[in-house]
Amino acid sequence: MSAHDQGHHDMHGHHEDGQDHGSFGSYMIGFILSVILTAIPFWLVMTGYFASPQTTAIVILGFAIVQIVVHMIYFLHMNTRSQGGWSMMALIFTLILVVITLSGSMWVMYHLNTNMMPGMTHDMSQMP
Repeated sequence: MSAHDQGHHDMHGHHEDGQDHGSFGSYMIGFILSVILTAIPFWLVMTGYFASPQTTAIVILGFAIVQIVVHMIYFLHMNTRSQGGWSMMALIFTLILVVITLSGSMWVMYHLNTNMMPGMTHDMSQMP
């Protein structure tokens, strides 16, 4: 492959190793999806669309998961072909670390809330 052909080949964002480095159009799709996936949860919280805070939290968590996938596909260009599958292994390892970190943080916060002030009640209407 000549230098001119290699330069032309690189302009389209594809390489022989299976990596796709994106184009302006794919970045714009990712950006628009990211804005939408941020605006909808913001609207849900600001309007109080769901009566239950737990329902709101679960829906926002769902939007967050979808947004993570959008970022990985459109901005990080992760797929099963790139780098011989090593990026997928890195993703799995990262997900395991995130789950351990989040579950550990939630466990610590719950137990701090429960055990630090045992005499306190959560009913704020009795406060002076």
